[in-house]
Amino acid sequence: MNVINMTQYHPHIPVLLESSIDYLITDTNGIYIDGTLGGGGHSKEILSRLGSSAKLYGVDQDREAHEAAAERIGDDPRFYPVTGNFGYLSTLIPKEDHGNVSGILLDLGVSTHQIKEPERGFSFQHDGPLDMRMSDMSGVSAYAVVNEYEYEKLRDVIFHYGEERLSREVAREIINHRPIETTGELRKIIENVVHGRHTIKSVARVFQGIRIEVNRELEVLKMVLQESLSLLKKGGRIVAISYHSLEDRIVKNFFRSGNFEGVVEKDFYGNPLTPVRMITKQIIVPSDEEIQQNAAARSAKMRVAEKTGEDD
Repeated sequence: MNVINMTQYHPHIPVLLESSIDYLITDTNGIYIDGTLGGGGHSKEILSRLGSSAKLYGVDQDREAHEAAAERIGDDPRFYPVTGNFGYLSTLIPKEDHGNVSGILLDLGVSTHQIKEPERGFSFQHDGPLDMRMSDMSGVSAYAVVNEYEYEKLRDVIFHYGEERLSREVAREIINHRPIETTGELRKIIENVVHGRHTIKSVARVFQGIRIEVNRELEVLKMVLQESLSLLKKGGRIVAISYHSLEDRIVKNFFRSGNFEGVVEKDFYGNPLTPVRMITKQIIVPSDEEIQQNAAARSAKMRVAEKTGEDD
């Protein structure tokens, strides 16, 4: 579990920057999609390696992310900012580019520019409103999850999405203290249940579970992986950087088999039928040096796959 120390927050530093772009770009004049624009760090590096006729779509549902990226990237005619949730890529990207995309980058999870703002409600390091929505276009807030979910549903969110073993106890404690208004109040309530040297990790897990529920992160991840197949050309690549086991499992299964069960389908002769193939046999993780420079990179895992065209 990656816990960012807010007292030592540094400006946005892209995770696995060099290696992710090395794998992503196969055609310097191709069409690319940064599905998680964030602060624009990856997009700026992508543009620095592309030719004059290339095109890069920067997708993010957070308007503040677009503002930060615009400052970083400037007025580059090859860059096309797109506001929307990456789960709907096929509707966000113009039809004429469907099937012609050379690469899609997905840097998953919450961005550091969202975490650093207490009013967004992502961090338990500073007190703020229970929000956790990655965009003002999102529906349910963390306040609704914490204060309105029935016991069984809240318990399941904490257990399945937060992977917290004391989910039953935490859910009951939350319900007993309703209404809960702020992230600070929620943290104290969780700490009533979990004790010892792993307390912070448990708090982080509960916050993670609620955040995933609020933003439908796992559902949206599955959507973007499936939609990538209609956007990529044959040989086009997906580079996915995940930050917890739930995301990584989805990515791994899809890259291995083209589905989320991880089961490879075969033709009549026993040959594998997979719309994508794994480029990286092993996960790629940040170096010790990168982790020292950027605490947000600590739990990052990168996988890369290439469209085979078997689904055509």
